[in-house]
Amino acid sequence: QVHLVESGGGLVQAGDSLRLSCAASGRTFSSYAMGWFRQAPGKERDFVATITLTRSGANTYYADSVKGRFTISRDNAKNTVYLQMNSLKPEDTAVYYCAADTTYSGSGYSINTVGYDSWGQGTQVTVSS
Repeated sequence: QVHLVESGGGLVQAGDSLRLSCAASGRTFSSYAMGWFRQAPGKERDFVATITLTRSGANTYYADSVKGRFTISRDNAKNTVYLQMNSLKPEDTAVYYCAADTTYSGSGYSINTVGYDSWGQGTQVTVSS
């Protein structure tokens, strides 16, 4: 497992942008699959995006609800993964969690919480209408 710390959340208006960051400990960050999930009050924790590195390069996958608006990226030199969120909507309001799969096999990806072994504490994103 690794230690993950999210930052960048806040209160914004609909249509605004935010960039979340997640700093990770660990010497082999580049081998981890990294993901973002979110949890609204009274709801389950839902998949948002994931990024992996394979021999062919970085691969990303998004939930349909954020596709075209959110972008996940990573900087392996800084042990950091980002989530750029554009055109935010009130329904994007949630606590956003960074997650790592430190045993990533190098193929495929997971959209389920059980696929990740390390979690950050979460950062609140609130979008007002």
